[in-house]
Amino acid sequence: MFRAMSSMARLAAAATLVLAGLSLAPQAAEAQSYPTRPIRAIVPFAAGSATDIVARTFADQMSKTLGQTIVIENRPGANGLIGADAVAKAANDGYTILVGTNSTNAAAPALFNNVPFNMHKDFQPVSFLCSVPLIVAVANSVPVTTLRELIELAKTRTDLTFASASSSQRVSTEMLLTMTGMKMTHVFYRSGPNAMQDLIAGRVTLFTADLGVMLPQVRGGTVRALAVTSQQRTPQMPDLPTVDEAAGTKGYELIAWFGLFTPAGVPAEVVTKLNEAVRSAAASTEVKTSLTDRLGMVIAPSSPEELAARVTAEAVKWEEAARVAGIEKQ
Repeated sequence: MFRAMSSMARLAAAATLVLAGLSLAPQAAEAQSYPTRPIRAIVPFAAGSATDIVARTFADQMSKTLGQTIVIENRPGANGLIGADAVAKAANDGYTILVGTNSTNAAAPALFNNVPFNMHKDFQPVSFLCSVPLIVAVANSVPVTTLRELIELAKTRTDLTFASASSSQRVSTEMLLTMTGMKMTHVFYRSGPNAMQDLIAGRVTLFTADLGVMLPQVRGGTVRALAVTSQQRTPQMPDLPTVDEAAGTKGYELIAWFGLFTPAGVPAEVVTKLNEAVRSAAASTEVKTSLTDRLGMVIAPSSPEELAARVTAEAVKWEEAARVAGIEKQ
């Protein structure tokens, strides 16, 4: 009786394994044939933002490699957390991807108490995309032409304000204020373009934003650039000093970056195909012209492992930046 039951148990176990293999077969086949329909790329910031520009530029070229359209969906709000959370909770089939940034995938835990996702566990890194420094700019109505003059003005005024619509914009300015002793009131905006409109109109004093958003306005003369937030000057504006040069600070640096992520648990074959599409796009003339030549972005595709390591390192960096800036978690 014992032997008979053992044989039956072995047969049942074998049947279970066969059924499990059959149930996994469609998923494996789908991953190998991926993509078979359009892909949704969620941009956690508004249309016209630097993240939006990066997403659309890469998506156009990645679609050629993947053979499917990548549809951009803007989901702004809460410093990018709304859009990022939508991806974290999406199906892990590779048809929803996130164009993430330092705000959503590095700085969030340093700035907010109730982040609705775990950026280390809820996302699968695919590839780094690019990075870009920020430009510190003031409204044309502000009576200064250099950062040192702004520092002096701030000693005599109590009505100065600064705008931000993302973590990088806020932290970069808060760091500048702390390191130079300036006092300004923070004005939060839902989107970078809205903040830019108020800077142009003179409704806020200062706005620090990446070259993708700021450069066209500076070149058009609608706002006045004072400094760049990187350690080196940008080739797009070689006459614009760094913050350290302009303010006499030491060690100031903060840049924005962008990366591609999927929800955790996406099949490895899907990650590989997306990574290959990013690399192909990054090598294209269209991406280099749009992002590097026009907007000063440094394109640097990576492996998924390299992006994961960057997220870990950047989280530590942003925690320290928030501490230096004196920002309390919200």
